[in-house]
Amino acid sequence: MASTTNRSEEQLCREHMPLVGYLVSELLGRLPAHVSRDELSSAGLAALAQAARSYDDDRGVPFARFASTRIRGALIDELRSYDWASRSVRTRARKRDAAEEELTRVLGRTPTQPEIAAHLGVQVSELGSVEDDVQRAVVLSLQGFGESGSLDDVVAVHEPAPDEVLLHREKVGYLYDAVDVLPERLRTVVVRYFFEERPMADIAAELGVSESRVSQMRAEALTLLKDGINSQVDPAMVAPAARPGGCAARRREAYFAEVAANGDFKARLSGRTPAYAAAAYAPAAYAPANVA
Repeated sequence: MASTTNRSEEQLCREHMPLVGYLVSELLGRLPAHVSRDELSSAGLAALAQAARSYDDDRGVPFARFASTRIRGALIDELRSYDWASRSVRTRARKRDAAEEELTRVLGRTPTQPEIAAHLGVQVSELGSVEDDVQRAVVLSLQGFGESGSLDDVVAVHEPAPDEVLLHREKVGYLYDAVDVLPERLRTVVVRYFFEERPMADIAAELGVSESRVSQMRAEALTLLKDGINSQVDPAMVAPAARPGGCAARRREAYFAEVAANGDFKARLSGRTPAYAAAAYAPAAYAPANVA
């Protein structure tokens, strides 16, 4: 009989197999058509399985974020097996990858390009040139086998990476979950003010309080939302309770538990938009600011 640990690993792999396909498809979009999808997929699935075996949820890092870095690394390694890149290009690429992995462990999230560049002591433009050199080398080595291709096939796209898109969706999903389970009056303030863009005077009249009280409630709600989201995506960023063990601390912990229970991984990545957010011009814009 499979152990509980093995069943958990199998479940993580089954639920996140679409992530492998997504990352493979994104990479293939910048490579010649003769690059084997099956070989890349095999490498990605192997990395997913390894990530499931080594994942420790006590660290507070979502598995999708943890696995994405390792899958992307495995895909790049697979391409390098065909790569005739110069030693200097490979050395710079290895330093960049090592810096990204180290910062991911320290920050608990995928580091930005400026953060990687600062860690290596180089300019962001120089960091970008490393990726360009690696991509060109991949194409040239593949062309060496007689297949036709073009450098245009691997020109870097100026769009978010697939794992960044997924992580952003996850944060937005947690934002909606956190709003859904706010105390009723705080939820009313957030929905009316941020999503419906109602004047504070109208909200005060609806709730039967002063505008200054609405302002206080808005600040209280934003603090609760920030900690509620961070409790799921970055627990180290959660502000400590003023009085641990007190009534307020217990209510806050109960709120965190409600945020966690209000949705699941698939629902958060589905891009769902609650009715109260449907007309908002950019509700997702609040997620990164509130989590930071």
